[in-house]
Amino acid sequence: MSRSKTPLVPQSRDALTRLKLEVAQEIGMLQYVKENNDRYQGDVPAKVNGAHGGPIGGNMVKKMISMAEKQLQNQ
Repeated sequence: MSRSKTPLVPQSRDALTRLKLEVAQEIGMLQYVKENNDRYQGDVPAKVNGAHGGPIGGNMVKKMISMAEKQLQNQ
């Protein structure tokens, strides 16, 4: 079963895109972000795409958890 690509809060889409670009730039993988790359990648195997996109998504999650922890500490 595939996951929906719609965020739980649709208004957050732009903020999530900015976060993705920021994280990709921090780890030096900005060229692999689809919003920053208009090259067709349908010919690239999933294993290769996963190797490029996985670190971006993983670091996004780490950053979101860190932001949430800071927000909880400030309450």
